[in-house]
Order: sequence, then structure tokens, then C-alpha cells
Amino acid sequence: KLRWALLAALAEAQTCVQIITPYFLPDNALITALNLAALRGVRVDIYLPAKNNLPYVHWASRSMWWQVLIRGCHVWLTPPPFDHSKLMIVDGHWVLIGSANWDARSLRLNFEMNVECYGRNFAQQMEAVVKKKTAGSHEVTLAEVDARGFLKKLVDAVMRLFEPFL
Repeated sequence: KLRWALLAALAEAQTCVQIITPYFLPDNALITALNLAALRGVRVDIYLPAKNNLPYVHWASRSMWWQVLIRGCHVWLTPPPFDHSKLMIVDGHWVLIGSANWDARSLRLNFEMNVECYGRNFAQQMEAVVKKKTAGSHEVTLAEVDARGFLKKLVDAVMRLFEPFL
């Protein structure tokens, strides 16, 4: 049901979507929804830790970034310390906060607890948290992802094969 909530929120987004997650391994439907939102003119910002506590998850995730960057989504790497927060804000009035990551395990296998919150006041408070947390973040470019060396691309691709288990 959480996956459906994410898809619906992305389909309904009008102006902006902000996502904070430590593990970003979305399935094809979520990638498509993110891209469709960006193509509609919605500003999509995805904040990930620059240094992940699980390097192999970071490598698998990195192999997917081009899929959202190419359609206009923005990927940001947040500076240490590692943050395990999971937050999604849509259009400054809908907030999803809880334990689920953007990966198959959270959306299909794990028992996760999330809360949908409606209201501009709370969303503004969460946007302030995002702004503070992401100060000093680095925006990843498609050129940067493409410029990775062969060995890094290979490691990323191999780790992505294990995505269903990560």
C-alpha cells in the first residue's frame, strides 16, 4: 500500500517533490513516476547521503541515478554524518514520514510504519528541516555520473544485480 501512496503522490504533484532517504533503489514504476513528474514541470529533489553506512547499497543506487537525472530530477548528496531519515514532501502540504526506504525490501517485504500528514504548517516545518539538513549538499549531474571510471561503473552494475536483496 505504501508503494501505491508514493505513486499516487507523484502523480498528483503539481509544483515540487522533496525526498530524503538513505537507500534509494526504486523499481521501474517509481522511476517512471518520478520522471513523469519532472517532465510535467514538477521540481523533484532527491536527497541521499554522500557517505552511506552500507557502501554496496550506495553503489547499487548510484547505478540508477542516470535514470532520473536524464529526465530532469535532481539528486543531491548530503554531507556527513549519515542520516537515516525518511521523508517526502509534496507541494508544500502533504508529508510522508516514517521508516520505509525507497527500495524493494521496504516496499514489499519489511514491516514499515509511515504516517501521511496534511497541512501547510507542518509541511513548512519539514521543509525547514530539509533546508537545514541539506545545507552544503552537492548536486549530482548526469555528466558526473557518466564520467565515472569503468571499474566504478562495473562495481555499481554488479551491486545493482543484488538490488532485490539489499
